[in-house]
Amino acid sequence: MKKYDGYSDEELICMLRRGDAEVADFLMEKYKSLVRRKARALYLAGGDQEDLLQEGMLGLFKAVQEYQPDKEASFQTFAGLCISRQMYSAVASAQRKKHRPLNSSIPLSELEENQEEYNLRPVDSPETILVDQETAEILQEKIQNSLSPFEKRVMDMYLQGMDYLQIAESLGKPAKSIDNALQRMRAKVSRWLKR
Repeated sequence: MKKYDGYSDEELICMLRRGDAEVADFLMEKYKSLVRRKARALYLAGGDQEDLLQEGMLGLFKAVQEYQPDKEASFQTFAGLCISRQMYSAVASAQRKKHRPLNSSIPLSELEENQEEYNLRPVDSPETILVDQETAEILQEKIQNSLSPFEKRVMDMYLQGMDYLQIAESLGKPAKSIDNALQRMRAKVSRWLKR
């Protein structure tokens, strides 16, 4: 790569356009320290310096590919701009809400070590979930069978979000009757849950 030392960046870009592919590697190596300096000045949420370096190198690669010597900016200025833009874009992207779960995630190895700290409990197996659902359905059926038709109507209205007075008005009954029906239902549910 020493053979490129005497050339300006603009001359090197012209050589690259004429087909000398090694020039791209030379420029990438030459400006790697610029990428490192810019990466040290930034923080990437959920990432590390290596991620920023990669983003910076991507920006440098774009600069090598897209630089036009006939424009007024020097390659060094253009490369610095491309590197900065790529890094800022990565930082902004990492801070968006859609990336928040990734940025605030906790490594599984840390979770295993500190299970109590994160208040975790083991996840039920599909079999356990199915048994629980079946048990709940059986319990619901037994409770339904133990209710009178009046209690069932009161329960349905109560579960739809109606209060005592609304249920009483809708059924044409005193509020005390509704309260008594709900108390009887609670007692029946409590008995079934204790079994």
